[in-house]
This record gives sequence, structure tokens and C-alpha cells, in this order.
Amino acid sequence: MTPVLLTETSDNVRVLTLNRPEARNALSSELLGRLVEALHAAEADADVHCVVLTGTDPAFCAGVDLKEAGTRGLPAPDVVDPENSVWWVLHAMDTPVIGAVNGPAITGGLELALQCTFLVASERAVFGDTHARVGLHPGGGITGLLPQAVGLRRAREMSLTGNFVDAAEAHRLGLVNHVVAHDRLLPTARRLAADIAAGDPRTVVALNDTYRAVAALPLGDGLALERDRFATWEYDPAGIEARRRAIQERGRAQL
Repeated sequence: MTPVLLTETSDNVRVLTLNRPEARNALSSELLGRLVEALHAAEADADVHCVVLTGTDPAFCAGVDLKEAGTRGLPAPDVVDPENSVWWVLHAMDTPVIGAVNGPAITGGLELALQCTFLVASERAVFGDTHARVGLHPGGGITGLLPQAVGLRRAREMSLTGNFVDAAEAHRLGLVNHVVAHDRLLPTARRLAADIAAGDPRTVVALNDTYRAVAALPLGDGLALERDRFATWEYDPAGIEARRRAIQERGRAQL
């Protein structure tokens, strides 16, 4: 039987691939369960410094499996339970997750992408929210995260109309960080993941958590939280010195 989720790990990077291409990687109850387990496992694995989340072509994720939901009902606990909801498990992860959006990311699939740390998109990627057209209220974070990415008015337009946004427009709006040729999607995501994995793991985890916490607060409170975390941070002077030359050389190479 073909697994609904593929897992591959190399060089401290774990790639998770939604693998229901015949259903456009729609989130069946089985896939939801496997993905939650895989995310928890990645978060608990000290050797995993970054995760790449993608889908088997032709889609990234079409959202919740409406065919299954139509016969068995929505997996409501799997949407709202912080420990068992794929969206809220993603939201709480300290390990960075790069979304490599290879095709359409629709409704719950768009929410899945929004919960990633940041996004790289194939030129074939398309983004849309059809909650209003289906007749379902969202529960995976779109009403907070989409406005954060593209602005409140554009987010409302996307959700209320159900109109899709292509990769180029998603990049212009700030929804995705990069748009690349389709065959360069995973190599680009892996390269960025390797850049993250090369950082000090403890600091990467803490910084990712601080960004998430500050984003949820008013600006003044968020900056105060950052200041407080800096004041209590335990750092290793010898470790900083050991990394200094490599950091300088990398900076010169990038410039």
C-alpha cells in the first residue's frame, strides 16, 4: 500500500511529502494523523534542525478531504486540538519549517502553508481560500495569518470571494519569499534549509519561538519580550569566537 506521507532525512534536514496525488494531497484522516506524528517526531529529534514540507505533484494540498468529510463528517477534534491538529502542531513548532509549495494550496492547504515558518513557491503554485464557498468556517489560523502575510483588506478579499492568487502575485503580496522554476523548488528549499541547519541549533530554536511570540503581541510588548529574553540568554563566548571567522567568510561570499 502506498504511504500517504513520505519522509526523508539528510544533513539535519527532514523532508515531509504529502503523497495522495490522486486526491491532490487532500487531508484525509489518515494523512492528518501521519503528518501530526511526523511533525512531533521531527520536533523531538535533536538531529533535525529544519523541516521542508511539500506535496507530490500536481498539488501542494487541496485542504481537508471533502469527499471523506461528506460521508464521515469533519475531523473537528483534529482541527482544534493543539496536540492533534496539524495546523496547530505546525504553529507551535520551534524547529523551522519551510513550505515548498509545488502546486495549488487551497483552503486548509493554504492554512497549512501559512503555518510554515516561510514559503518557497514553484511557478505552478496557486493559493486560494474557499471556506466561504464550501460553507465552512476556518479553524486552522487563516484569519490571523493571512492578514499578517498580505494585509487585512487583501486577505478579506481572498476569503470572501474565493478567488485564487498565482505564484507571481503571491510573491508581490509577500505571501511567499521566493518563486522559482518548478524543477528548482526542492533544491532551493533544501539549500535554505541547509542554511538554517548550519546555524547554532539552540539559538535558531529560540529565535524562531521569539519571532512567533512577538508577532502575537502589540509592538511595544513584543519588543519588551525580546529585550527580556536577550537579558536572560545564556551564551557561550568561546563558541561565538569559534564561529566568528566562518560567519565573516560566509558574509563576504554572499556580498
